[in-house]
Amino acid sequence: MIFLWPWFLLLLLLIPLLVAVYVWMLRRKRKFAVRYSSLALIREAMPRRARWRQHLPVALFLLALACLFTAVARPAAEVEVPLSRTTIILAIDVSRSMCATDVEPNRLAVAQEAALAFVEDNAANTRIGLVAFAGFAEIVVPPTNDRERLRQAIENFTTSIGTAIGSATLKSIDAIAEVNEAVSPSGYNLSGDGEAPSPDGFYQPDIIVVLTDGANSRGPMPLAAAQQAADRQIRVYTIGFGTTEPERMVCSPQQLGSDAFEGGFGGGFGPNSFSGGGGGGGFRRFLMLDESTLQGMADLTGGDYYRAEDAKQLYDVFANLPFELILQKQRHEISFVFAILGAIFAACAAALSLLWQRFP
Repeated sequence: MIFLWPWFLLLLLLIPLLVAVYVWMLRRKRKFAVRYSSLALIREAMPRRARWRQHLPVALFLLALACLFTAVARPAAEVEVPLSRTTIILAIDVSRSMCATDVEPNRLAVAQEAALAFVEDNAANTRIGLVAFAGFAEIVVPPTNDRERLRQAIENFTTSIGTAIGSATLKSIDAIAEVNEAVSPSGYNLSGDGEAPSPDGFYQPDIIVVLTDGANSRGPMPLAAAQQAADRQIRVYTIGFGTTEPERMVCSPQQLGSDAFEGGFGGGFGPNSFSGGGGGGGFRRFLMLDESTLQGMADLTGGDYYRAEDAKQLYDVFANLPFELILQKQRHEISFVFAILGAIFAACAAALSLLWQRFP
């Protein structure tokens, strides 16, 4: 227990002073009392309760004062309560290959439905952010508790050309850095010896979830981006989505995206907005899942890699994503408890005093 106004506790020094005054008054009264030949006989004749009940109201009154003085000092209790401080960044691949129909109606539609279910089922105080990536990556929705905003953003995903897994990871780090002051934005070189963190070591409560159906084709290398997450104690959970035999790609008009007409995805981001080398490899590499890289990203950061080939498996993956409850001390003022106790003691003291005066 702590006190918000501790200097008011000095009022408690009045209690022993009042006790001294009370004792002095009793002795002064005794000095002027009628003297009997044998005081012992008088004491024997008095009822036993009369010896202590004259002091009980005073004692209760002093207790009441002590409680009231304590209440004025504003006592507060620090209680450890579980607090969900997790921020989850969903980095979802919106490359054109997500229109593959090996998962009906297509991969992107199923990924959207699974992400929507995840947003709805998660704790209301868990912040969720969205990063969409194709040839480049953008923070579509910064970490927020606004479920409606997240829902609208997920429903409005459109596709583009390319797969920038490394860029998506770096953007996710930046999104976490906006809400967690213990995390530095990407680009700062925090790496020491480059070793992976121990699974039993300390991690930030925030996590990154990267869902993709292909291999990195543009931007920074995914493992280099994952190393930056590892340096910041951020776990990256990777999801490889789709079968090993992708069928034809069929995009709905909304999913197609404006870059089919030399525009951009998700509202005007052009395919040339992000450039850089990162491991291309041709049309087949663009379509096929790079599981070894996704597994390496998870291993490097202390996360996990999941494989999902259909809608049910993807739903199960989202349902099993971790979030942490941390204990945080919250301060609750309990002045009212001492005020109530003081009032009770004062009322008892007054009632007993009046009762014993009427019925000595």
